[in-house]
Amino acid sequence: MFALVVRFTVLPDHLEAFDVLVSDTLAQIARHEPATLVYVSHERSDRPDERVFYECYQSDDAFAFHEAQVHTIRFLQERGQHLVGPPEVWPLATLSGVINGELRAK
Repeated sequence: MFALVVRFTVLPDHLEAFDVLVSDTLAQIARHEPATLVYVSHERSDRPDERVFYECYQSDDAFAFHEAQVHTIRFLQERGQHLVGPPEVWPLATLSGVINGELRAK
């Protein structure tokens, strides 16, 4: 499994446009990426100009497939105009957890 968290700080007058770009991207992920297990955009309740993505893929290869998709490339190219600065990206190493009701360990 491959997972990451990404934090974006969005320009206040770009929140709606950024969220539309995200929505368009999510629709394509749902349609074309069966090995993307979780891809969720969160709004921080204490900082409404921040978005936090949690992404989880079946494997490193599934993440590479995601990164090569036209919709992902479009998102990566267009997101910058909506952001205060570069996003923070935190790759995660899975230690253990519950996935679909099953206990999993490293």
